Amino acid sequence: MSTGPHTAARAVARVTAAGAATGAITLAYASLVELNWFAVRSVELPVLPPGQAPLKVLHLSDLHMTPGQHRKQAWLRDLASLEPDLVVNTGDNLAHDRAVPVVLDALGDLLHLPGVFVFGSNDYFAPTLRNPVRYLLPDDGRRSTGSGKLPWRDLRAGLEGSGWLDLSNRTASLTVQGTSFAFAGVDDPHLGYDDLHVVAGPADPAADVRMGVTHAPYLRVLDRFAADGYDAILAGHTHGGQLCLPGGRAIVTNCDLDRGRARGLHRHPAGSAPGHPASSWLHVSAGAGTSPYAPVRFCCRPEATLLRLTPRPVS
Repeated sequence: MSTGPHTAARAVARVTAAGAATGAITLAYASLVELNWFAVRSVELPVLPPGQAPLKVLHLSDLHMTPGQHRKQAWLRDLASLEPDLVVNTGDNLAHDRAVPVVLDALGDLLHLPGVFVFGSNDYFAPTLRNPVRYLLPDDGRRSTGSGKLPWRDLRAGLEGSGWLDLSNRTASLTVQGTSFAFAGVDDPHLGYDDLHVVAGPADPAADVRMGVTHAPYLRVLDRFAADGYDAILAGHTHGGQLCLPGGRAIVTNCDLDRGRARGLHRHPAGSAPGHPASSWLHVSAGAGTSPYAPVRFCCRPEATLLRLTPRPVS
């Protein structure tokens, strides 16, 4: 049976309307539900010497805080109830020029614990409105450094004043609950602020745990830390892909890390086995926020991670 032009037009209109409705529902979910559906993931990280008592490390990243984000602030404040032994903050805390006191207040009792941090580009420079298509295109090297500067020095002073260690292009050591840590960190590689020559060299073999810290997980940084013998590397920046395919598969990482490791615990180099020379555990946080100009998440909930450090298997 043939169909006339009016019937075909009605069919096209129905399909178009259904597509528009689906798009509207998806956008509403991504911007109103998942954006505020904060999660705490728990991951086991076997990096302690045999017989060592387990430790809990809270990995925070990409808060992108603005003063009006009260739900995020309350969630962040409640993370102290997890009773971590150490906090690692991998940057991009700010998204507003008046966010520093808000971030420090939301961190609350976490600031009374041992902590280390590095900064990301959005600690230094205010977010700007960008063409969303650029997010899906290969990195062209352009960086938004022409926007207003954020009060990162005030944030650093607040964190250091609470006893946290700034690892921006620095090495440091810290003892937590009787476990000795050797840290190496870099300033934001996405901006090219990392200075690997300053922190390069074999990780302290006497430390119980050797940990590298970076905001953006660029391969040059991961390769250096792995080659230097760091047991684990913690990073953020990717937002886990932020807009993912169903099942959580990232579309982009906003750096040269492969999409399969955009979030979660993996090995670096990819596929290397624990105990293999020049390889490390890599944990990438999907972060807890977004740019205020792209307030959506899909199949990628905002998160913090409680890393449960346990003894390495006896070989």
